[in-house]
Amino acid sequence: MISVENLKPKFLLGRKIGMTQIFKDDFLIPVTVILAGPCKVIGLKFKEKDGYSAVVLGFEESKKIPKPVKGILKDLGNFRILKEFRLPQDPNDFQIGDVLDVDIFQVGEFVNVTSKRKAKGFQGPVKRHGFSGGPKSHGQEDRLRHPGSIGATTPQRVIKGKKMAGKVSMQKVTVKNLEIVDILPEDHLLVVKGSVPGSNGRLVEIRSNFLSNRGNIFLTREIIKTLKK
Repeated sequence: MISVENLKPKFLLGRKIGMTQIFKDDFLIPVTVILAGPCKVIGLKFKEKDGYSAVVLGFEESKKIPKPVKGILKDLGNFRILKEFRLPQDPNDFQIGDVLDVDIFQVGEFVNVTSKRKAKGFQGPVKRHGFSGGPKSHGQEDRLRHPGSIGATTPQRVIKGKKMAGKVSMQKVTVKNLEIVDILPEDHLLVVKGSVPGSNGRLVEIRSNFLSNRGNIFLTREIIKTLKK
């Protein structure tokens, strides 16, 4: 019988170090190295009191922090980054002051990694949306990378949602089901298979693969196989 209650949510904050390659079972696989944790639990939120369930983590200690943040932290430490991780149920398994590190995960486990992708500034429609551009012969001169017609006779305006040139900004992207290849607890390093969005040094959020960004539960094939055992 499949039960979601048997799933213990795991989450952590970290920084993307970079990509490399390692050998596993005579195969060369690309991996991303993440400096994850240690994070301290600085707050708990319950559905009856706060309207939703969440755990607040503190990451990266700093000497200078704003006074309002210092009032929230009290004597738990001076953390630069505070992040809420929403849960499907009340965080009864956590206590304020608990320290979470990479040892909460296991090799072979699947996780979802969220980060902001690289910002590329203002880009044209060819680079932003993959347009093919205009013909490159027969008198065509300076319209090779133009969007073409953007309106119609009726209505006499540009319709909302039209794919046009614009800013390619740092949007949050979640890559799902990344396998943990290796864990180095002494260095707080987490090695996951595949790529993680964002530049090196970017803040990343690591969650169990059955936990969404809004705290909802969704079952994957790997989780169903685990629960059926």
